[in-house]
Amino acid sequence: MSLICITFATPKQESPAIAAALKKGAMDIMHWIILIVAGLCEVGFTYCLGRARTATGVEWWSWMAGFIVFTVLSMGMLAKATQHIPLGTAYPVWTGIGAAGTVLVGILVFHEPATFWRLFFITTLVASIIGLKALS
Repeated sequence: MSLICITFATPKQESPAIAAALKKGAMDIMHWIILIVAGLCEVGFTYCLGRARTATGVEWWSWMAGFIVFTVLSMGMLAKATQHIPLGTAYPVWTGIGAAGTVLVGILVFHEPATFWRLFFITTLVASIIGLKALS
């Protein structure tokens, strides 16, 4: 009769340096996500502003309340993101997301013209944002 010996692999303990690097990487990603959501909130407040433009009475106040909420959220998340992302990178990314998103909302929702040059310059803006992210 033979004995069968079974050993179970136990997970290796990560070195403190690896654990710290993994945590830093996750936190970096989280701050970029916060920055992207802040940019989308900028699109939200410009959308509310566009809707308030034609509204009256209580409807106008509702859109303005949405404008204020999105503005506060956007600015607060931008401030949080700039604690870990350089301001010279975060601010252009935030405004670029807001600008590109607002142009798209204007075209898709408010039926603004989608001319070649308008789309060309928004594309160059997005390419510049990607370039900033790649270099930071």
